[in-house]
Amino acid sequence: MKLYSFSAQQKLPISLEEAWEFLTDANNLKLLTPSELNMQVQYGTERGMYPGQLIEYSVTPLPFYKTNWVTHITQVEEKKFFVDEQMYGPYATWHHKHFISEVDGGTLMEDLIHYRLPFGAIGKLGAPFVRKKLEEIFRFRESALIKHFGAFEENHNNVQESEIKQKNTF
Repeated sequence: MKLYSFSAQQKLPISLEEAWEFLTDANNLKLLTPSELNMQVQYGTERGMYPGQLIEYSVTPLPFYKTNWVTHITQVEEKKFFVDEQMYGPYATWHHKHFISEVDGGTLMEDLIHYRLPFGAIGKLGAPFVRKKLEEIFRFRESALIKHFGAFEENHNNVQESEIKQKNTF
């Protein structure tokens, strides 16, 4: 079974503390998920994020195919990263690392996902579709975060300084 990977980055115009608080609240998943997936959080959001936490939600990844998805929060390092792994759901394997770090003007959010598809060779045929769907979901998430927090604006002074340093190295 092939292991696939997907990564995404987005800068948010908010503090590291605000980003951490928002991103570690599983109740916010619905806001960050396209409505056609019909995500409903079922269980596991009554406390803040912690290692060992189980979160169950239902999703409709394909028309007429609704499934439960149970994720296990395996690692948490406050205001740095957390990891969720699928225990049960639509993937054969799902391992999602969420990183945040402070940058000038806000917070950098990075996601690294490793996944395997179910159904062996038949599942492999669906890999391009799954990749496209993940790209759509993360574009939606990016747009939802911009609507919620506003767009991140690069500090032009830092960009100009960086460009000058690059020019001086040649």
